[in-house]
Amino acid sequence: MRMNKRWRSTALALLLAGAAVVAGPSFAQAPPAPPAASPAAPVPWSSLSPDQQRLLSRFGSQWNTLPPARQQALAHGSERWLGMSPEQRDQASERFSRWRSLPPEQRGAVRERWQRFQALPPNQQATVRENFHRFQQLPPDRRQMLREQWNRASPSQRQQMVDRAREQRVQHAGPPARPAPHSGPPHR
Repeated sequence: MRMNKRWRSTALALLLAGAAVVAGPSFAQAPPAPPAASPAAPVPWSSLSPDQQRLLSRFGSQWNTLPPARQQALAHGSERWLGMSPEQRDQASERFSRWRSLPPEQRGAVRERWQRFQALPPNQQATVRENFHRFQQLPPDRRQMLREQWNRASPSQRQQMVDRAREQRVQHAGPPARPAPHSGPPHR
């Protein structure tokens, strides 16, 4: 299958910009790449599939001059792109378009939030994802109202909002379930 120039440019731009940073919370669902224990090993061009080579063809002539970490990132990104459904590719393209339209200071803030998220322990990352999914389930008008309320709040008010939400979650969870008392004769 042949990609048109716009589609190919979008795919490459997505890969180059780092899809995980672009997407914000929705990409947080994807498992993070394992931390590199040693320097990145080069990725031979010949080890890429024909589809990956086609997608990354603009880098073909300079592939061996790219830093190994960049080669690995491009190879991994191209695998992810090729593994996406057409709908996922459309969503990724839309996210990238939004990313490119952000002013540089907002992009920096998004990168910083992503890095802080990545630094969290796995259980806290799971909590953030869960809260994000819960927020996404709210009606659009409620989400907008909460965003506005958050944006107007001072740091101390925001902390109070977070604390209140935690308390409500604990209250809704209720006390731990107790086993029902056994009323019959013991089984032997």
